[in-house]
Amino acid sequence: MDRIRSTVVIPNYNGMQYIENCLASLEGEPAALILVDNGSTDGSRELVQDKFPNVRIIALEQNQGFCRAVNLGVEASETTYVILLNNDTRVEKGFVRALERALERDKRICAGSAQMVNLHHPEWIDDAGDYYCALGWAFAAGKDKPREGYRRPRDIFSACGGACIYRREVYLQIGMLDENHFAYLEDVDLGYRARLFGYRSLYVPEAVVYHAGSASSGSRYNAFKAEYTARNSIYLVYKNMPPIQLLLNLPLLLFGFLVKTLFYLKKGMGKSWLCGLWKGICLCFSKEGRRRRVRFVSERLPVYGRIQWELWRNIWYRLRL
Repeated sequence: MDRIRSTVVIPNYNGMQYIENCLASLEGEPAALILVDNGSTDGSRELVQDKFPNVRIIALEQNQGFCRAVNLGVEASETTYVILLNNDTRVEKGFVRALERALERDKRICAGSAQMVNLHHPEWIDDAGDYYCALGWAFAAGKDKPREGYRRPRDIFSACGGACIYRREVYLQIGMLDENHFAYLEDVDLGYRARLFGYRSLYVPEAVVYHAGSASSGSRYNAFKAEYTARNSIYLVYKNMPPIQLLLNLPLLLFGFLVKTLFYLKKGMGKSWLCGLWKGICLCFSKEGRRRRVRFVSERLPVYGRIQWELWRNIWYRLRL
């Protein structure tokens, strides 16, 4: 049997519809399995206990969010790599080894993002790696595009937390997922911090996973997602950009947030979005928000410069998609 080098961490919250297929697809994959249950009430945790005795379960009494669940799973792991996987996914054979091989190419690659395919339309990409731009927008490459255009590996801004691999030691070094996010954009924040530390993230098309999407929140656009995306968008900018970079990007950021506000107003979720923006501002000025802000290090000026160029370049990339 292959040596176990990875632990798959699966956060679960009322995932009865998907969790059995997810875990069944992982049978035979060379990895330890940890499921962190966020206080599910639909019987999904009990199902895993009965049908998958090889899965270690960490049971929480209530929903503490995606970030907390993942961090607990990573802390409980003991392998070189950790793989984060949503409960509404199904992996193809060879998924684990494909992700591991990507990180073995270069020690500066700290994360690999799988080729996430739309479960209901497998000819379409769901996520081919995440990007972030100077408009304050995070976006998934290839969303709802044909898979043929996303067959090659490439550098990305951050790995999508729905199906990705991290070097465990780097994950712990750069601060794990920020639990202030609760859910949404936490993976982009982690990728941003990894870039500040000089690490890279890679898209790994050989690792294929089928993703249903929005299993916990209920739909692609909803009030919960609108509020937390707005809140965390503000926090992401404040946390990772030093003051001079924030001022440099301010006109573009204001324009980007205005466009998003108009978008959610049109969707009938303007109140949730605006409420989220206000909560994000409050989080930035809170003691906890200030404590989590990434400290500016003058020796990293070349790194800040490369990131800034990428933030500008990704505006063009976003408009081209």
